[in-house]
Amino acid sequence: MMDCKKALIESDGDQDVAAEFLHKKGLAQADKKAARIAAEGKIAISNGADGKAVMVEVNCETDFVGKDALFLNYCGRVAGAAASMGAGSMEDLMNQDVDGETIEQSRQALISKIGENIQVRRMESRGDGTTVVGGYVHMGNIGVLVEIEGGSAELCTDIAMHVAAMNPPFATADDVPAEVLDNPQIPRGKMPCFPKLRQIW
Repeated sequence: MMDCKKALIESDGDQDVAAEFLHKKGLAQADKKAARIAAEGKIAISNGADGKAVMVEVNCETDFVGKDALFLNYCGRVAGAAASMGAGSMEDLMNQDVDGETIEQSRQALISKIGENIQVRRMESRGDGTTVVGGYVHMGNIGVLVEIEGGSAELCTDIAMHVAAMNPPFATADDVPAEVLDNPQIPRGKMPCFPKLRQIW
């Protein structure tokens, strides 16, 4: 409120000039806080209309802000924008327009409101329209996407929950190195019969 009042005073009551003043101030605050460590945050998942699912990680500085409604809403906006965008880079995501404002502009505005460094760290997508994709986020900070051939989204979610709980060191059979396969101390047994697992992240 005080920032708005100051902006109107500086602009002699011109709302457009005041808005530009606030925008520049937000940019300056975002640049100033960019060097601060942002190691907390949340993971969000969103499903696109093209059969793809997208998972994003958004970081902040403290666990307190990580639970803030404004921050959580921004995480949802980022995930939704990523899902609607389809394939693309992080730069494309940050330039994605949501309700007349880019994700980057929303980030800068959020930094100005909350006072912490906010960063969209990474994005991952799965699915090509011919497979089934599902995901699970545990406590906001462990996220898993599972893509299978056959089965259902519910099965994907069940597998994702197990992955989140067990934290397996390998995503697919091809990822397992020979020294692990040849280790006699690792018990052998029949694996449950699941549809072919395409990808886990």
